[in-house]
Amino acid sequence: MRSRYSAYALNKPNYIMQTTHPASPHWRANQEIWREELQAFSTGTQFVALTILAVDVETVTFRATLLENSRDVSFTERSLFRQEDGRWWYVDVVKESLNQKHV
Repeated sequence: MRSRYSAYALNKPNYIMQTTHPASPHWRANQEIWREELQAFSTGTQFVALTILAVDVETVTFRATLLENSRDVSFTERSLFRQEDGRWWYVDVVKESLNQKHV
Protein backbone atom coordinates (compact mmCIF):
# COMPACT_ATOMS: atom_id res chain seq x y z
CA MET A 1 0.00 0.00 0.00
CA ARG A 2 2.73 2.44 0.92
CA SER A 3 4.61 1.72 -2.28
CA ARG A 4 1.53 2.45 -4.41
CA TYR A 5 0.86 5.70 -2.54
CA SER A 6 4.50 6.68 -3.11
CA ALA A 7 4.19 5.81 -6.80
CA TYR A 8 1.20 8.13 -7.11
CA ALA A 9 3.04 10.88 -5.22
CA LEU A 10 6.19 10.49 -7.35
CA ASN A 11 4.20 10.24 -10.62
CA LYS A 12 5.29 6.68 -11.43
CA PRO A 13 2.27 5.34 -13.31
CA ASN A 14 4.08 2.23 -14.55
CA TYR A 15 4.39 0.97 -10.97
CA ILE A 16 0.67 1.50 -10.35
CA MET A 17 -0.11 -0.37 -13.56
CA GLN A 18 2.30 -3.22 -12.76
CA THR A 19 0.83 -3.74 -9.29
CA THR A 20 -2.85 -3.65 -10.29
CA HIS A 21 -4.31 -7.13 -10.68
CA PRO A 22 -5.55 -7.80 -14.24
CA ALA A 23 -8.92 -8.87 -12.78
CA SER A 24 -9.28 -5.53 -10.98
CA PRO A 25 -11.99 -3.18 -12.23
CA HIS A 26 -9.27 -0.48 -12.19
CA TRP A 27 -7.07 -2.33 -14.71
CA ARG A 28 -7.24 -0.91 -18.24
CA ALA A 29 -6.53 -2.75 -21.49
CA ASN A 30 -5.46 0.49 -23.16
CA GLN A 31 -2.21 1.01 -21.30
CA GLU A 32 -1.40 4.35 -22.96
CA ILE A 33 -4.68 5.98 -21.93
CA TRP A 34 -4.43 4.44 -18.46
CA ARG A 35 -0.89 5.82 -18.04
CA GLU A 36 -2.09 9.29 -19.11
CA GLU A 37 -4.99 9.16 -16.61
CA LEU A 38 -2.64 8.16 -13.80
CA GLN A 39 -0.16 10.90 -14.71
CA ALA A 40 -2.91 13.52 -14.80
CA PHE A 41 -4.10 12.45 -11.36
CA SER A 42 -0.56 12.42 -9.92
CA THR A 43 0.46 15.78 -11.33
CA GLY A 44 -2.81 17.44 -10.33
CA THR A 45 -2.77 16.17 -6.77
CA GLN A 46 -0.68 17.10 -3.75
CA PHE A 47 -0.02 13.98 -1.66
CA VAL A 48 0.17 15.21 1.92
CA ALA A 49 0.09 12.07 4.08
CA LEU A 50 -0.76 8.39 4.27
CA THR A 51 -1.92 6.89 7.55
CA ILE A 52 -2.34 3.13 7.81
CA LEU A 53 -5.31 2.47 10.10
CA ALA A 54 -5.54 -1.32 10.02
CA VAL A 55 -3.98 -4.31 8.29
CA ASP A 56 -5.59 -7.72 7.86
CA VAL A 57 -4.54 -10.77 5.88
CA GLU A 58 -5.47 -9.28 2.49
CA THR A 59 -6.80 -5.83 3.36
CA VAL A 60 -5.33 -2.48 4.31
CA THR A 61 -7.43 0.34 5.72
CA PHE A 62 -5.83 3.73 5.27
CA ARG A 63 -6.42 7.47 5.27
CA ALA A 64 -4.92 9.37 2.32
CA THR A 65 -4.63 13.11 2.82
CA LEU A 66 -4.72 14.79 -0.59
CA LEU A 67 -5.23 18.25 -2.05
CA GLU A 68 -6.41 19.15 -5.55
CA ASN A 69 -6.20 22.88 -6.35
CA SER A 70 -5.89 23.58 -2.61
CA ARG A 71 -9.15 21.66 -2.02
CA ASP A 72 -9.16 18.79 0.46
CA VAL A 73 -10.01 15.55 -1.37
CA SER A 74 -8.79 13.21 1.36
CA PHE A 75 -10.42 9.82 1.78
CA THR A 76 -10.46 6.69 3.90
CA GLU A 77 -10.49 3.33 2.18
CA ARG A 78 -10.19 -0.36 2.82
CA SER A 79 -8.31 -1.96 -0.08
CA LEU A 80 -8.14 -5.60 -1.05
CA PHE A 81 -4.76 -7.04 -2.06
CA ARG A 82 -4.03 -10.54 -3.31
CA GLN A 83 -0.74 -12.42 -3.22
CA GLU A 84 -0.01 -14.60 -6.24
CA ASP A 85 3.32 -16.22 -7.08
CA GLY A 86 5.06 -14.23 -4.35
CA ARG A 87 3.74 -10.86 -5.61
CA TRP A 88 1.17 -8.59 -4.03
CA TRP A 89 -1.47 -7.12 -6.32
CA TYR A 90 -4.02 -4.38 -5.71
CA VAL A 91 -7.47 -5.79 -6.49
CA ASP A 92 -10.22 -3.38 -5.46
CA VAL A 93 -11.89 -1.29 -2.80
CA VAL A 94 -13.71 -3.30 -0.16
CA LYS A 95 -17.27 -2.13 -0.64
CA GLU A 96 -17.87 -0.74 2.84
CA SER A 97 -15.00 1.77 2.40
CA LEU A 98 -15.69 5.41 3.14
CA ASN A 99 -15.23 8.39 0.82
CA GLN A 100 -13.99 6.33 -2.12
CA LYS A 101 -12.10 7.96 -4.96
CA HIS A 102 -10.14 6.06 -7.59
CA VAL A 103 -8.25 6.51 -10.75
